[in-house]
Amino acid sequence: KALKKLYTLASTDVPVKERQMAEGENNLRPHLIHLNRCRNVMLKDFSIRQSPFWTIHIYMCDGGLARGLDVKATGHNNDGIDLEMTRNFLVEKCTFEQGDDAVVIKSGRNRDAWRLNTPTENIVVRNCIVKKGHVLLGIGSEISGGIRNVYMHDCRVDGEVMRLFYVKTNHRRGAFVENIYMENVEAGHAGRIMEIDPEVLYQWRSLVPTYVERLTRIRGLHMRNIKAKSAKAVYELKGDSRLNPAFVEIENVTVDSVSDFIGRITNVDSVFVNNITVLKQPSKK
Repeated sequence: KALKKLYTLASTDVPVKERQMAEGENNLRPHLIHLNRCRNVMLKDFSIRQSPFWTIHIYMCDGGLARGLDVKATGHNNDGIDLEMTRNFLVEKCTFEQGDDAVVIKSGRNRDAWRLNTPTENIVVRNCIVKKGHVLLGIGSEISGGIRNVYMHDCRVDGEVMRLFYVKTNHRRGAFVENIYMENVEAGHAGRIMEIDPEVLYQWRSLVPTYVERLTRIRGLHMRNIKAKSAKAVYELKGDSRLNPAFVEIENVTVDSVSDFIGRITNVDSVFVNNITVLKQPSKK
């Protein structure tokens, strides 16, 4: 009820100051750490144990560093670190054990993000470890301000994730995703090594209507030098036929065992797949 109310207020241009949700029985969960419109942020060498919602939310910040953090928050929606409408940020030598995605790049939802028009850009993530989580690198699904120039390298998944590299949006988001790079990553198990999904709506699909329809332009996704012990699939790339994603590169991926399928491509242009090694192939059904 509270989520539907807040979404409706945001979707009908009610001013932010009039969206009063800290009253009555709304009971919306707060972020544990939320930094809003800061410059030159430093988060260094501390531990977090559990969180009511997203664990670390860096919002509309310019310049920053998260180094040596030990984050364990395994409840519902417990992302590790969310960088949203933020630029020039480095995440390194952190350990994540999450109930949701580990490292998440976002840029706002729908009308508010179109109004603010602040892309997330120039992000580096390196030398991090994920012990548990849904996704190693998540792009979206709040993506409406645009995301570009993200580089993740030399990270490791010790346990299991649903996806290593996941771009998720829907027909309400708009904006763009471009120049996203992942390389030199090792993992235990992943449901998908790489996935693009243009229709991730979660509970919003039936909870609220589509007020405005805008498609997301996705171009320039690069993944190389990946090793995993097992996966359900190496890649599943899905696009909206009205605006196909394009220029996806997958190179030098080794998976010891794949259970379902190697790769599927639907409505995606210019996909370059090179040197995919699967030691144990899925059985033909």
